[in-house]
Amino acid sequence: MSNIKMKEAALIYLDRSGGLQKFIDDCKHYNDSKQSYAVFRFNILINPPDVLELDAELGNHILHHPLKAAQVFQSVCFIAVKTLSLIGQLQTETQINIVLKLTHLPPLPSYTLDLCEFPFDYTSQRFYVMQGIVIGMTTITKYTQGARFLCSDEACPFSKGFQYIRVHVPGATESATVRNDFLCTLCSSSLQEDRKFRVLGDKQIVEIMTTKALLAFRGYSKSQPFRFQPLTIFLRDELVNKMNIGSEYEIIGIPACVKTSQTAVCIEANSVILYNPEAPSGISDNFKCLLSLTSTSCWKFAAILANIFASQIVPPGTYNLLKFCLLMSLVQTSDRNKELENFLDILIITSDTLLVNRLVNFSINLVSRGIHHPVCTEIFPTLFRNKYGTGAVSIQAGSSLLAKGGICFIGDLASHKKDKLEQLQSVLESRSITVYIPGKKYGDNIDQQMTFPIQCSFWSFVDMDSSLRRNAQKTNTLIGQMDCSLIPANLVEAFGLLINCNESSPCYPLMPIVQHTLKKAIEPDELLYLASKQFTTEDFEKLLAFAKNLNVEFSSEAERMIHGYYLASRRIRTDSVYGSKLSASAIKYLVSLSEAHARLNLRCSVLKEDVLIAALLFETSLTLKYGATAFCVAPNALFPFDLYNEEYLEQRDLYLIQCQQQFQQFIATYGPGPALFSNDE
Repeated sequence: MSNIKMKEAALIYLDRSGGLQKFIDDCKHYNDSKQSYAVFRFNILINPPDVLELDAELGNHILHHPLKAAQVFQSVCFIAVKTLSLIGQLQTETQINIVLKLTHLPPLPSYTLDLCEFPFDYTSQRFYVMQGIVIGMTTITKYTQGARFLCSDEACPFSKGFQYIRVHVPGATESATVRNDFLCTLCSSSLQEDRKFRVLGDKQIVEIMTTKALLAFRGYSKSQPFRFQPLTIFLRDELVNKMNIGSEYEIIGIPACVKTSQTAVCIEANSVILYNPEAPSGISDNFKCLLSLTSTSCWKFAAILANIFASQIVPPGTYNLLKFCLLMSLVQTSDRNKELENFLDILIITSDTLLVNRLVNFSINLVSRGIHHPVCTEIFPTLFRNKYGTGAVSIQAGSSLLAKGGICFIGDLASHKKDKLEQLQSVLESRSITVYIPGKKYGDNIDQQMTFPIQCSFWSFVDMDSSLRRNAQKTNTLIGQMDCSLIPANLVEAFGLLINCNESSPCYPLMPIVQHTLKKAIEPDELLYLASKQFTTEDFEKLLAFAKNLNVEFSSEAERMIHGYYLASRRIRTDSVYGSKLSASAIKYLVSLSEAHARLNLRCSVLKEDVLIAALLFETSLTLKYGATAFCVAPNALFPFDLYNEEYLEQRDLYLIQCQQQFQQFIATYGPGPALFSNDE
């Protein structure tokens, strides 16, 4: 096909897609402006399948020779401007800078750039689509979008006019657009830039890593140590600030080679799309059957889940309270890149750190953003100098931003320094962190600051069996209170749930754990229990993925009970000197716990039964922090019986019904009064 026919096809596509009208509107903006321009920049939206259907060769040029395709559209647009007299000051075709913006690429393997494959095909200068998580970005700097050059010989005709216009093309460096060794094609004299016509644009550099690299942060080293390398993305103009650290994106761009201290493959981004995975459609047949059998109770299904959960790590029926809380925190995660508000942070007090580590590592592997924070790295964002020499500072994501929408397990609190614990406390309270960028240190005239939302739940533990803590323990003066004097009180308060895993407690029997450990040492791959065979790890992954995507709403009765319990607890935990021990964040944790229990039971409505479980868990945590009160909750209130068969499940339901009555009586006695439960509200 001749070049003329491709131009005709381009004009027809612009007319049919509405691009021509948008181009005319953009030209009107330039024509009405009183400013003088040397370069006129236009974005043209391209839908590749529509172009291919209209004209195969033009579509092939767009996909495989985008720079040549841009020249075709440039010529068409120049003719349109001159024919319709759209821009009076336009003189030459080179003044028009066309940027083709692709909506998507064909879903074929040849258009996908897998960040795990080598080598990259960065020589073809065509479009690819890639997917990754943002792990770092720079502040915004300027680059030369376009410049006008004139011949230095005044006798040359090209010493005036707009014959020499240079614009940025994908993959080009600053020196490719502006430098002092360009020569006139007519007289071979040197060219000089007319600086008053230089056009500047915004530029930002982003680093992404493949989602597969998250396996390095899961706490397991299943094979030999491996290394992942981030890929650098250049964002320009309207794409600046379109990407956030920790989020996952699909990026359409053109590979290029950038030479700094070493040659690096980079991507010039053309379009950026926030990636949202499809929500799972259901759960396994075994869980469907279990849900049907327990449909008459609001509590049985979740209790059985906790009982059989992680049977590869601990025997069924052991560590039920801890497993129950871990499951509730897991269903409060999200893969949908939406704002996560109802977090569920957990602080575990234990003397068996090895077992707790195994349980937590097993749990975080069930969600896509489960991060086991490596001790040698940072939890929160840090600053580095940009290696590309653009004068911008690079902000690198810590474990907390990588865990966006998921879980960040930070290990033993004792392994972190005091300043990091203070930073953690601040983040738990505000759910954001501010990074200060000193201008003098990084070559800028002014100081800057950037605030990042922290959208993950934090898990941690404290080893109470260490010699330091064992010798420093003091006698508790309040019933049920645990000595947490070696942990900053405000940090303990910032964690929503405090769980005591004590081996001497009936909730955590020792002998079954010993037998399980010995059997696993002999046959590490053997499934020791029937529950492990009936409900596999994959079944739990599917269940959690389905549960956390449920849209949950509160019934009016559940809302009133949460409000009543909060006011009652605040009243009885208030003294005349220090005021109330309950902060306003207690409401958020009660809401989160209630939502989590409803999701764990695969319900879309939060009922009063869910609020009861939330209150029992929260009161157990408060008792460990401050001691027991009028609403006295036993340490094993959630699992008063071993769940061996249906009879024990029935006994547990009867026990919880009694707790429900005591709970409502507590609200009626210490809450805001009968008006709380009136229908008028």
